[in-house]
This record gives sequence, C-alpha cells and structure tokens, in this order.
Amino acid sequence: MAHPVDMGDHAIAQIRYIRQTMERTGSFTAVPGWGGVAIGVTAIGAAALAARQGDLRSWMLVWLTEMALAMAIGCLGIWRKTHHGDKSLFSAPGRRFFLSFSPPVVAGAILSWILYRHQDGAVMPGMWMLLYGAGVVTAGAFSVRVVPMMGLCFMALGAVALGVSMETGNWLLAVGFGGLHIGFGLWIARRYGG
Repeated sequence: MAHPVDMGDHAIAQIRYIRQTMERTGSFTAVPGWGGVAIGVTAIGAAALAARQGDLRSWMLVWLTEMALAMAIGCLGIWRKTHHGDKSLFSAPGRRFFLSFSPPVVAGAILSWILYRHQDGAVMPGMWMLLYGAGVVTAGAFSVRVVPMMGLCFMALGAVALGVSMETGNWLLAVGFGGLHIGFGLWIARRYGG
C-alpha cells in the first residue's frame, strides 16, 4: 500500500515547477535604458577623440577604452535594474541573453586583432556595428521587443559603414554607438524602466 502524499509537499512542488517554467519562458528585461544613454554619450566623446588620432593603434586604443567603459556602464546598469526589480541576473532568460550576445562579440574581437595586424582599419567600424548588432538581435530574442530592433539598426548602419573611408566610419560609430544607444536607451527607460 502506497503512503499518502502530503498535500503541502505536493503544492510546493507544483509551485516550484510553475515558477521554473515561467522563468524559462520569461524575458530578460534588465536591459538598462539610462545605461544605454550613458554609453551613447561616452561613445560620441570617443568618436571625437578617435578622429584626432593619427594612426590605427591610437585610434583603436580610444575605441577599446570606450568598449571597456561601455561594458562597465552596461554591467552597472543591468545590476542596478535587476537589484531594484528584485530579479536575478542569473535567471534563465538572463543566461540565455548573455550566451546569445557573446559569440558575435568574441568574433569581433578576433577579427579586430587580425585586421589590426594587417593594418586594415577601414572595415573595423562596419564590422564592429554588424557583429554588435548581430549579438543584440540574437540576445534580444530573450528580451523586450525593442532590443532586436536596435540590433537590426546597428546591422544596417554597419553595412553602410563597410563601404566608406575609415574617417567616415569613425563618425558612423558615433551615430551607432552614440545615437542609437541614446535613442533606444531613452525608449527603453521610458517604456521599461531605468
């Protein structure tokens, strides 16, 4: 004869199952709107500074510094948004978001190194925006609807940047990493909070 199942234990197991199912199908809503605006502002400054550099090494150093600053701002913004929203950064949607975003960014880093070694910087602005946009589109599948739309805008701008000079590409980086982040950051902050 089987032992009766305690209804309290059964109810807790069902609630745990429902919570895990909802977490797996949920979206990553911690994309920081105001963090995006801050990233955009620093990117415009980086473009102005990079335009004054006389060689590829110095130009790349400006943009690599901007990338590190943007990552710090983005991580802080995500942390603040998850902390204030009482959500976990390591939830299933959060993990899927970052795992989807990472491969295009890693590919961009490898290709940047190769292009730098060959002293071919003209395609870097377009490549950076294309791959960043691809990362945002794929990660955006686990986020709010506006995120993949932002990624597509980056990809379109990156495609345009592939056909221009490095100087013009630098200013298109300001339009992309500056203007697109500011515009979409304001949209995200207004519609989805912080």
